[in-house]
Amino acid sequence: MCEKFLSNRMEKFQPVRSVAAVLDMQNIDTDAIVPKQFLKTVVRDGLGDALFYDLRFTPEGEEKPDFVLNKKTWREAKILIAGKNFGCGSSREHAPWALRGFGIRVIVASRFADIFYNNCFQNALLPIVLPEEEVRKLMEQAARGGNALFAVDLERQEITTPEGVVPFAIDAERKKTLLEGRDAIVDTLERKPAIEVFEQRQRASQPWLHP
Repeated sequence: MCEKFLSNRMEKFQPVRSVAAVLDMQNIDTDAIVPKQFLKTVVRDGLGDALFYDLRFTPEGEEKPDFVLNKKTWREAKILIAGKNFGCGSSREHAPWALRGFGIRVIVASRFADIFYNNCFQNALLPIVLPEEEVRKLMEQAARGGNALFAVDLERQEITTPEGVVPFAIDAERKKTLLEGRDAIVDTLERKPAIEVFEQRQRASQPWLHP
């Protein structure tokens, strides 16, 4: 039962069509993505309301009308275009959980923090790295709001914008991970027979390791 639950944790990445919300800020760290008071949970569901909490809400819990994700046009955006070094700071996995909980599936930036970038692929999020000049162009187009729809096709490695097609690069193994809906737990479970064989051989040859 546990293995069945774990093996279905990720869903296969499908093409995304949406408006794109622009967060033109550099060095957005994981505490800004999901503040520390929301880190008590160990369940990845239900963190959508915590996303960018201090940027989205006043201390009294009221929405800040000027924040992009509080504006009607971008409330249901599935694509986020951000400034460079997105996801820096601590390694909290709650950051991609909150993004997924809100509905974000794709993040575009010129640079991501390494740990955050790796965590995205374990949580069915697609981080796309593009040159800064290209990111700026996408931001300008996204600012048109509902008149600017974007489509992200991972299989073809393309972003279709109002002005054309932008290709992007991605590691082949990471691409496969998203398209097949896999994560490290699924990979480990599929290797369970080989792991058990290894353990049996190790118990026979090195019994002192297995008291």
